[in-house]
Amino acid sequence: MTIFKPAGWLRALLAAALAIAAGAALAHGVSEPDKGFLQGAQGLHLLPYLYLGAKHMVTGYDHLLFLVGVIFFLHRMKDIGLYVTLFALGHSTTLLLGVLNGWHINAYLVDAIIGLSIVYRAFDNLGGFRSVFGLQPNKKAAVLIFGFFHGLGLATKLQDFALSPDGLIPNMIAFNVGVEIGQLLALGMILVLMRFWRGTASFARNAIRGNIALMAAGLTLAGFQLAGLITQ
Repeated sequence: MTIFKPAGWLRALLAAALAIAAGAALAHGVSEPDKGFLQGAQGLHLLPYLYLGAKHMVTGYDHLLFLVGVIFFLHRMKDIGLYVTLFALGHSTTLLLGVLNGWHINAYLVDAIIGLSIVYRAFDNLGGFRSVFGLQPNKKAAVLIFGFFHGLGLATKLQDFALSPDGLIPNMIAFNVGVEIGQLLALGMILVLMRFWRGTASFARNAIRGNIALMAAGLTLAGFQLAGLITQ
């Protein structure tokens, strides 16, 4: 792979930071119509919750950036399926437990950790742990652990709406199923784009740049959330 020149590093960092800064405050955002529905819904609403779960994952760019980092250098579908399953297991567990048990965790803190999970994965893709620290953390365990935090990010947003206890458990299961459907849809699109990119000569030249950009995006997301934590 072509080694990055300093100017290239700067351009990638700046471009990614500007792109994320334009919408960082909207991470895990919920539209006004969706807010109205969540705050007023009583009883079973399986299909609407299924839809909202899928919509949240497909439009949740922090989750999508992490998934891009996870599969960036994975080629075999067996490996992709294993890592995505670990991620799904992690965020499904804490999403359900967080909402049903009423875990109240600061949303800024959780979202900052989610931003740092993107940084972690991109740094790992670049071989940073081996070259800087002389060790290699367990990749599968890291994906599972960060999956727990991504699920908490979903749970903290749902807790903002004082969901009705009437039908809460089946509604949350439907929402979680929707999240998994959304993840599969998003993953399919990501895999198509990645397969196309890997088939071009530019992938080898720009793979390092791509992961540097992921790191910059994650740092920007984490920075915005930490700023919110400090100033809330």
